[in-house]
Amino acid sequence: MFNIKFIRDNAEIVKDALRKKGVKINIDDVLKKDEKRRELIKRVEDLRHKKNVKGKEISMLKKEGSNADTIISEMQRINKEMADDELELEAIEKELKEILKWIPNIPHSSVPNKQKIIREGGNIPKFDFEPKDHLFLSEVHKILDMKTGAKIAGTHFPLYRDKGARLERALINFMLDLHTSKHNYVEIFPPFLAKEESMFGTGQLPKMKEDMYLVEKDNLYLNPTAEVPLTNIHNNDVLKRDELPVKYTAYTACFRREAGSYGRDTKGLMRVHQFNKVELVKFALPEKSYNELELLLEDAEDVLKLLNLPYRIVLLSYDDISFASAKTYDIEVWAPGLKRWLEVSSVSNFEDFQARRANIKYRDGNKLEFVHTLNGSGIATPRTFVGIIENFQKKDGSIRIPEVLWDYTKFREIP
Repeated sequence: MFNIKFIRDNAEIVKDALRKKGVKINIDDVLKKDEKRRELIKRVEDLRHKKNVKGKEISMLKKEGSNADTIISEMQRINKEMADDELELEAIEKELKEILKWIPNIPHSSVPNKQKIIREGGNIPKFDFEPKDHLFLSEVHKILDMKTGAKIAGTHFPLYRDKGARLERALINFMLDLHTSKHNYVEIFPPFLAKEESMFGTGQLPKMKEDMYLVEKDNLYLNPTAEVPLTNIHNNDVLKRDELPVKYTAYTACFRREAGSYGRDTKGLMRVHQFNKVELVKFALPEKSYNELELLLEDAEDVLKLLNLPYRIVLLSYDDISFASAKTYDIEVWAPGLKRWLEVSSVSNFEDFQARRANIKYRDGNKLEFVHTLNGSGIATPRTFVGIIENFQKKDGSIRIPEVLWDYTKFREIP
């Protein structure tokens, strides 16, 4: 979250960011409120000084045995005026604080006005038959049961069965092993619930409140992504410059209401309320964060390479990146049964936006500076599951399992 001084000093840049991200906040009105706030601060300070002076005068007069009624009356007037100004100041500061919560991050200068395909990997399979989609294949092989999931928890809660459950678990373990052993991330197994301030720190609140699951009795949110607990490991911390970048990976179940999904394709695993994801989070030096973004993208991309899935990297436009992001790449997998590209990962640099909200700094000599935070899905399993089922299906209906998963699944195909 940007403070009011940043808004004041960078008003045109902030206005441009709001325009690009489609957020309607009148910055000129914000600055007028800020001007009024500063006037009130000065008035309160002046009145406090006058009060102190009058207090000393009253004390002297009483010591001398003189009448201090006139000055006492003046002191009471000052107290009343100061109390009124303090009340107005409190109200305007509360109003400004609320507005500042809704100002999004500023897109990086390299973010385009239209999304760009950066590169493609893998080979789109050529079938000598009409490929089936994952719902048909899952039903035939009894590896995914959306009906029973709905019976237990409601619609869009998947239930994996037999080899489907083992494939899902294999994906999670494979990705965690890859990121810890090859990419040198520290593995974390965090809580699946988070405090309101943790959700605010990473930018899910207040913007995405309607999409979050809240346990009201405890005022705790179910994690929408492991980004929340991983980033908040260091809220209110001061890191050492020479230990950056700090790199964490974690598996969590993720919970989202998908409140904005009305009218979209929500069949099968396309949009679910509970899903599994391995997350990657970095804390980096500001001058190195965009290099770290490219490395983070490569780490997530490596998953698709090893699974031998056809994919592409897309640089998102400024009106598609999230509230908190300064720059985002999406990784998309080709689903031949659905005949669509499916997002399986978003990789983002938040610069110091989250660090300001969560108060995460590093020591640079005698100075304290905000770190840059980055994260990316490394990767989400539902659409990866779809990609495997649809890309590796065979004419006889069986499904090959990527070789890199054999040691995890203990089977090589779903017959």
